[in-house]
Amino acid sequence: MRTYLVVIDDSPEATLALRFAARRAARTEGHVIVLAIIPPTDFVAFGGVQATIEAEAREHAEELVAAGADAVASEAGITPTIMVQQGQPAEVVHLILDERPEVSALVLGAAASGPPGPLVAHFTGADCGTLPCPVMIVPGGMDVERLTSLS
Repeated sequence: MRTYLVVIDDSPEATLALRFAARRAARTEGHVIVLAIIPPTDFVAFGGVQATIEAEAREHAEELVAAGADAVASEAGITPTIMVQQGQPAEVVHLILDERPEVSALVLGAAASGPPGPLVAHFTGADCGTLPCPVMIVPGGMDVERLTSLS
């Protein structure tokens, strides 16, 4: 079974990447893993303030993956695996790819304009030849009709 790992955030390109992965999984009788990553905080606040900041970040990430799971279910009729992890985003993705050999593709969304985001830049950079699976980049400027025809 093909498993597509999709990293999501609040961006429109992440929504497109999730839709693409859901449709591909449905067509290939595959599965989707929806991952939200909580990056480490640069600012360390005092005690309770820091705990509140971290709790709010986790809650937001959990809302993202829940909404992503609903989108996958409605788009493709698939119940995805949802994950929320904390850490440096590229390191988290590498760890998941190492721990889950069933992942057959990493699906990322690229912004419609401007430079690539940090995950796209990382996974298409120097280490891309050492990954255990292909990387699929979904262009953020692609319209839904074109995306549908390709997936």
